[in-house]
Amino acid sequence: MEFSELKDKACLVTGASRGIGAAVARGLGRCGARVAVHYRTGRKEAEAVAADIEAAGGKAVLIEGDVSQRGVAERIVDDAVAAWGRLDILINNAGDQITRCPITDTPDDLFDRQMNINVRSVFEACRGGVRHFRKQGDGGVIVNVGSVAGRTGGGIGSQIYAGAKAFIATFSRSLAKEVAPDRIRVNVVSPGVIATDMQERVSTPAQIAATIPAIPLARVGSGEDCVGTFLYLCSDEASGYVTGQVLEVNGGLVMP
Repeated sequence: MEFSELKDKACLVTGASRGIGAAVARGLGRCGARVAVHYRTGRKEAEAVAADIEAAGGKAVLIEGDVSQRGVAERIVDDAVAAWGRLDILINNAGDQITRCPITDTPDDLFDRQMNINVRSVFEACRGGVRHFRKQGDGGVIVNVGSVAGRTGGGIGSQIYAGAKAFIATFSRSLAKEVAPDRIRVNVVSPGVIATDMQERVSTPAQIAATIPAIPLARVGSGEDCVGTFLYLCSDEASGYVTGQVLEVNGGLVMP
C-alpha cells in the first residue's frame, strides 16, 4: 500500500530531528504530506530532514521547542496549525530515557525530568491536538510512541522511563474512548530495541548485543523499520477501524 491518501495531510512529528521521529517524518514526506518537523536543539539535523521531505515531494516547516517545559508542547501544536492552517495527524515521538539510575540513587529532579519529557509533553500535545481536531470537526489521528519497556519494565535502572511509557499506553487507550465520538483515533507504536542515539547513550554495546539472542528476527531494529506501522496508523483507509491499540515493533522480542 502506498498510503497515497496521506498526500497533503497536515502533520506534526515531535522529536523529528533524529531517530524514529526523523524516519517517520521522512516517510510522511514520501507520501506527499505536509510535515511540521519539531526539534529541540538539533536544528541542522531538522533542516536535513525537512530537505529530504521537500525532495520527496512533501512540504516541511521547522518548529523549535523544549517539550519538557510546561506549555511548550501545546504551543508547538498551535504553531503547526498556524503553519498549515489545520492539523490532521499528530505524532508524539519526543521522549528520552535521560539515564539509567538505581531507585535509591534517583533524585527528585531526575524523576521530574523523566516525567516531564515522557508524560507531560504527550498529555499537553494531545490536549492541544484534540482541541484543534474538534474545532475542525472532521476527525484526526494521534499516534503516541511507547516502548517495549512499558510492558517489560526495561533494564535495570529504567523504572521511571518504563513507568512513563506504561502510562502512555494506558493514557492512550483511555483517550481513544473519550474522543472516538469525534472521529479522532488514538493509537500507540511501541518500539523494541532500535538503533537510536538514545539507545546508544543509555546502553553499552555489550548490553545491546546481549539482547539480540532474545529477538527472533535476530537483529536490532532501525527507525525505518518503524515507519510502515506509523503510516498504517495514520491512514484512515488502512486503519480507520483501529483505535486504542498498542502495536509492538520489536522483532518478536515480546509477543503479547
